[in-house]
Amino acid sequence: MDPRVAEVNAAMSNYFDGLYRSDVSLLGKVFHPQSLYACATEGTLTHLNMAQYFPIVDKRPSPASRNEPRADKIVSIEFAGPVTAFFHTECAIGQKHFTDFLTFVHLDARWQIISKVFHFDLRNS
Repeated sequence: MDPRVAEVNAAMSNYFDGLYRSDVSLLGKVFHPQSLYACATEGTLTHLNMAQYFPIVDKRPSPASRNEPRADKIVSIEFAGPVTAFFHTECAIGQKHFTDFLTFVHLDARWQIISKVFHFDLRNS
């Protein structure tokens, strides 16, 4: 197996666990400090850096605290050379079900998200 797959999957564990627990310390391990966070689902552009995004996560009640079932999964992974990867993932927080496109770079001996562009749908369950 390609060793990059295990390494980037470990980073994805921090991503999914960080979102599920609303744990910015875990998310800080996987997001590059200069990462882009973007969404246009509601008709306007939401564009944040990590200094803006992490406080939002830190303040929201975690899905874990509400005993929500986990709904995170990796749909696909693509690599572009030895230091760039693209993940298509899905997860849920409350009624929001997210499709995330995550671009990773391998810097400082670890895989880090450099961009998160996503869409969400509202669902009753």
